[in-house]
Amino acid sequence: MFNRLESIEKRYEELNELIAQQEVSSNPARLQSLAQEQASLENIVAKYREYKAVSKTLQETQIMLDDGLEPEMIALVKDEISNLKKRQESIFHDLRLSLIPKDANQDKDVIVEIRAGTGGGEASLFAADLFRMYSRYAQSKGWQVDIIDCSETELGGFKEIIFEIKGKGAFSRLKYERGVHRVQRVPVTEASGRIHTSTATVAVLPEAEDVEIAIKPEDIRMDFFRSGGAGGQNVNKVTTAVRITHLPTGIVTTCQDERSQLRNRMKAMAVLRARLLDKEQRKQFEEITEERRSQIGSGERAEKIRTYNFPQDRVTDHRAGLTLHNLPRILDGELDELIEALAAEEQVKQLERAQL
Repeated sequence: MFNRLESIEKRYEELNELIAQQEVSSNPARLQSLAQEQASLENIVAKYREYKAVSKTLQETQIMLDDGLEPEMIALVKDEISNLKKRQESIFHDLRLSLIPKDANQDKDVIVEIRAGTGGGEASLFAADLFRMYSRYAQSKGWQVDIIDCSETELGGFKEIIFEIKGKGAFSRLKYERGVHRVQRVPVTEASGRIHTSTATVAVLPEAEDVEIAIKPEDIRMDFFRSGGAGGQNVNKVTTAVRITHLPTGIVTTCQDERSQLRNRMKAMAVLRARLLDKEQRKQFEEITEERRSQIGSGERAEKIRTYNFPQDRVTDHRAGLTLHNLPRILDGELDELIEALAAEEQVKQLERAQL
């Protein structure tokens, strides 16, 4: 670990020297590239230098105990040593985390797809509950939620709803929501009061940029039709809804939420790019070794990740082994405690894999 830190510090110093050179400063593209690399290393170098400074001070302070100090001074020195050790441990922990490779998708906006699973009408109502939960969570973070497409039921639920969440770090937080969510409760349509178990699947896709996923015009077919959902006078009178089919993969995306055909087309293309990026990343995931697969989990959506039990007022996340109560609060978007637990568990696994 310290060899890596020394190499990073050395590279940082090299970048300082390169940026100061005349031939580099006169080349804007080269200068920008080096400045970006330097900025990416700045925090970890500062933290490493702080660690070395604290370690040096700790060593010097420990030596003071051998100088025949008065009892009162010995107590003060030991107290200072204790504080320095705590600071050293804290910086060491931060350094370990800083060496974990960053997820290239972590700062991206996301496209979330919620689909009712087993449970009929109750599953569609649960899908609506999950949409509300993520909308409230996004609102608490100052993120923007934009519906792309949905299929509503007579009971007010969703067979499917696809929406976009825009905001810094959206993917880094919401990626832990991918999988099957299970609810246990008495449905409003159940006269006998029996508890039913229903499910809904959640897919969280990082929004792909054009440069990441190149889509050839000849590989897509666009169909235009009249919107079939809520939308006022525009519905069923103007052909604004868009359906895009990616011919090589057969992936189909639809958007009919906007009144503008152009905006619907842009949204449908965003969903298509996200799904193609997800498909490519899953393909890469399938190529990793079985040993690493066992360490990080399969990531398949069929895994039940969380149970929402209404009779017992509890939410259990099966990955983190964490059970929380006050279920209404969680369904109202207070997800940070669950997400923090999952993020901490992921960090531990990453540190083990990196052998830091």
